[in-house]
Amino acid sequence: MLSLSALRPTGLRRPISPADRTWRHLLTGWLTVLALTLLWDFSGLDVAVMGLIGTPSGFPLQHQPVLEHLLHDRLRQAASAGLVIAWLWALLPARFSAIPAAERRLAVLLATVGLIAVNLVKNQSSTSCPWDWRMFGGTVDVVSHWSWGLRDGGPGRCFPGGHASSGMTFLALALPWLMPRRAGLQTEAQTHAFQRRGWRWLLAALAVGLLSGVVQSLRGAHPPSHTLWTLIICGGVALTGWRLWPVKAGAAAASPAQAEAQRQVHQHADHDGAQHALAPEEPGRAGRG
Repeated sequence: MLSLSALRPTGLRRPISPADRTWRHLLTGWLTVLALTLLWDFSGLDVAVMGLIGTPSGFPLQHQPVLEHLLHDRLRQAASAGLVIAWLWALLPARFSAIPAAERRLAVLLATVGLIAVNLVKNQSSTSCPWDWRMFGGTVDVVSHWSWGLRDGGPGRCFPGGHASSGMTFLALALPWLMPRRAGLQTEAQTHAFQRRGWRWLLAALAVGLLSGVVQSLRGAHPPSHTLWTLIICGGVALTGWRLWPVKAGAAAASPAQAEAQRQVHQHADHDGAQHALAPEEPGRAGRG
C-alpha cells in the first residue's frame, strides 16, 4: 500500500514561516556567541585586554564622570524605569497594543527572569573584579570564573556583568515582533512590519548592553567575558522561554489589527465556498490558521 508521503510531489516542502526562519537565525547567533565566548575564556584574553586598560596603580577611568555617573548610575536607573514601563505595557488592555496581552506578559516576564538569573549567578560568584586584582593595585590574584568554589580572597560577586543586563535583559521584548505566537492571524504586510520593528528593538537592546559592558571594562569593573556571559544568559532565557512556553489552544486574537486579519481570513474562506471546503487538504497545510 502506498503511503501519502509517497504520493507527495518530489521537492514539495512546507514553506518555512518568518517566525521559524527568525528562530533559526537567533538560535544560530546565540550558539555562535556561546562558542566564541568559550574560546575567549580559554584564551586568557580577559587579562590581556584589562592589561591594556589598567595600570599597576589602578584604572584611570574608574571615576571618570561621564562613565561613572551618566553611563553607569543614570543608565542603570533608566533601565529600572524601563522595566517598570515594560510591565505597564504588558498589562495594557488589548485595544491599546497590536501585540496580544499574553505575548506581552510573557516577553516582559522573560526579561525579568533573565535579569534575576544574572543577579543570582552574580551573588554566588567567588570571582572578584579587575580593580581588585593585584596587578592593578588590588589585593587578590586573578582566578578564572571557571574555577568554581575557588575563592580569590577578594569580595567576589563580580561575574557576570550586572550592568550589561541593563540592555541585555530587554532582548526578550523583541520576540513578540520577531516570532509572534499567533502568526497565523497576521497578514503578510503585518508580518514584515513586525519583523522590522523586532530587529530594530533587538539591535537597540544589544547596543545598550554592549555599551554598558564596555563602560564597565574601561572603569575596571568587568573584563569583556563578563558582558558576553550576560548576553548568553539573558538571550538563552528569552529564547528558551519563548520557544517552550505553551500556547493556549483556542486563544483569540487580542488586538484590533489581529482581529481584522482574522476577519479577512474568514471572508476569504466564505468567498471560496463549499468547493474549497470539500477539496483535499494540501499536505503540510493543516493547522496554519
